[in-house]
Amino acid sequence: MQPAFTDQEWMASAARLSQRGVPLSRPNPSVGCVIVRDASVLSRGWTQGGGRPHAEAHALTALNATGTTASGASIYVTLEPCAHISTRGPSCADLLAEAAPARVVIGQLDPDPRTSGAGIERLERAGISVTVLDDAASKNSLPGYLMQARASRPFITLKLAMSQDGFIARESGGDPWITGEKARAHVHSRRAKQDAILVGGGTWRTDNPRLDVRLAGLEDRSPERFILSRGQTRPEARSLGQTADVHKMTGISTLYVEGGASTAAAFLDADLIDRLELYIAPITIGSGTKAPAAILPDALEHWTLVETCQLGSDRFAAYQRDNI
Repeated sequence: MQPAFTDQEWMASAARLSQRGVPLSRPNPSVGCVIVRDASVLSRGWTQGGGRPHAEAHALTALNATGTTASGASIYVTLEPCAHISTRGPSCADLLAEAAPARVVIGQLDPDPRTSGAGIERLERAGISVTVLDDAASKNSLPGYLMQARASRPFITLKLAMSQDGFIARESGGDPWITGEKARAHVHSRRAKQDAILVGGGTWRTDNPRLDVRLAGLEDRSPERFILSRGQTRPEARSLGQTADVHKMTGISTLYVEGGASTAAAFLDADLIDRLELYIAPITIGSGTKAPAAILPDALEHWTLVETCQLGSDRFAAYQRDNI
């Protein structure tokens, strides 16, 4: 007999599934959907490339292909099913109403005014029981979408590699690498999850970085490139004049900041960093460029450690801002 998982556990499964569509689902958020009956998974879906089909449509199509129906099932979806009319296909609320499951469990209400509450209303009119969890797993799977709705800007991650004594670069002419190959490969896996990546103008001119994804099979997930500079220096990157201009970024839900100390400090000073991703090498440098004081270990009182792992000899630690 299959174990009886809780709603939160099934939703966590849907949230993990949703990450398969990140960031290829743009301009739509990537949503996860799991269809369950008698503690067994009948079908799964996630938002496909370009935003269609949506997760619910993807899961229902796969279910129908097996000759099975959703009658009596529970459907777990990380975001409220869309309810607005679109030229790209029927609304997910209508598809679910037609499928007639026993219940639909929703991770997050949709802040889009075209759907907010209307998706739930459509399901309940069809006699389907609806539960809204508002849980951490679904929320954390939709950071960019929810941040755009809340603050009209992307969810912003700051990445820095540093030594144990807090330096992010050696004196001029020293070895440019602080961390090892495993940590650098991990950075590329993180880039592959972002809509856009940004460095400062100085880093762009001095290091001539590619800012792409160089992992086999993930090259098509290279993010759009931005420079924090009032003057664009190369046509393959767009210019962001100042940190406040993140509120003007269109079609960008997640931004990965890889700039040097001045760029990191500018975003931290503007209170625009939502997540810190630190790669800490087991070495001391003693001199060079110091990391901004705000992200040194004894200054992280308003941040929560949410992820950590060992990457060869280096340690990865991710922190999320407490007031998100």
